[in-house]
Amino acid sequence: MKICVIGLGYVGLPLARLFSTRYDIIGFDLNQDRVDALRRGVDETHELSAELLQSALNAGLKFTTSEEEIKESDFYVVAVPTPVDQNNRPNLQPLLSASEIVGRAIQQGNIVVYESTVYPGVTEEECIPVIERVSGLTFNQDFFVGYSPERINPGDKEHTVEKIKKVTSGSTPEIADRVDAIYNSVLLNGTHKAPSIRVAEASKIIENAQRDVNIAFVNELARIFNAMGIDTNEVIEAASSKWNFIPMKPGLVGGHCISVDPYYLIQKAQVYGVLPRIMTDARRLNDGMGDYVAQQVIKCMNKKGVLVKDAKVLILGFAFKENCPDIRNTKVVDIYQTLSEYTANITIYDPKVNPHRVREEYGLAVINELPVLCYDVIILAVAHQEILALDLTQYKHEATVIYDVKGVLDRTLVDGRL
Repeated sequence: MKICVIGLGYVGLPLARLFSTRYDIIGFDLNQDRVDALRRGVDETHELSAELLQSALNAGLKFTTSEEEIKESDFYVVAVPTPVDQNNRPNLQPLLSASEIVGRAIQQGNIVVYESTVYPGVTEEECIPVIERVSGLTFNQDFFVGYSPERINPGDKEHTVEKIKKVTSGSTPEIADRVDAIYNSVLLNGTHKAPSIRVAEASKIIENAQRDVNIAFVNELARIFNAMGIDTNEVIEAASSKWNFIPMKPGLVGGHCISVDPYYLIQKAQVYGVLPRIMTDARRLNDGMGDYVAQQVIKCMNKKGVLVKDAKVLILGFAFKENCPDIRNTKVVDIYQTLSEYTANITIYDPKVNPHRVREEYGLAVINELPVLCYDVIILAVAHQEILALDLTQYKHEATVIYDVKGVLDRTLVDGRL
């Protein structure tokens, strides 16, 4: 069997590497720079170590931007982004474009498995018709489809793709068995075979929606307790002494999963006449946390007598989460935007991210090395290991305001925290 993985990002690349341990595998991506870097053994996402990627290359893993080179495949896996537009409406274009690529390559008897996060029905109602139209083949007669939602957690070196349990499904019982067997052949903890593609699609989207709602609850608690002058983290620590309390911390909800996926289910629910109030309110609350943090910082500055206008501000971290270079949907940008209404003297330091990509996507300057200077405000926004290792006393004067978004700094050092 020859497997082709379409989309070599945070999901596709680790999966292609894993499949390469047992199968003839080729990875396809439209980004020539990305493919060239992978051929050199460089993964800018840092999901694969240089050693692991080089080992896969030595074992025969190939990367290409040529559609001709993927036409000999038997099993296609689509792992492309499913973003939302500026109005938070699902944007299926990357998925539909990938389906066209599959349609131009697919042959009689081939199987296509989608891993991209979608609302229930997308695979069968949106993607399959595209493949049929482009290929001229008939679904469930000439080609077959499965769905196995990704569960990649960017930057997580413990729950890597080979260790997670994956949900699988297929367009017929026989295909469901075949898809399940192929994934089982490379996974350490097996699979859960869902009874249908729609069930598998729904299972993925509620995984992230549930976390979004839970975090929104804790963020709301943080707002309440901050208004009361109570430390939220101390409250959570005390409540965690009860055996069935689920401890979670408040924070910024960014990235390509939790901050995006619920919108897919929200939109589809409305098509069926259901208004998902809890998910909608959770999204609204979490989307506003960056501005809330900035307002809390300004409050701390006023209390300490630090002039907000033209203040020198240092934001530590720009990625959407710690120890990861992923800047997709980072909410740190919201902190910046609110503070930039009062001062232009804002420095963003992040040793993990690519400054060029930040400038391309957000129009902001980020530095990878931090000179020793004094600032009026220091905001710890992302708890990268390199940031936690900093001696913040080198960057402050007597009146400097230190705000801890992550709740990880010595409480006696900070003026406020989420």
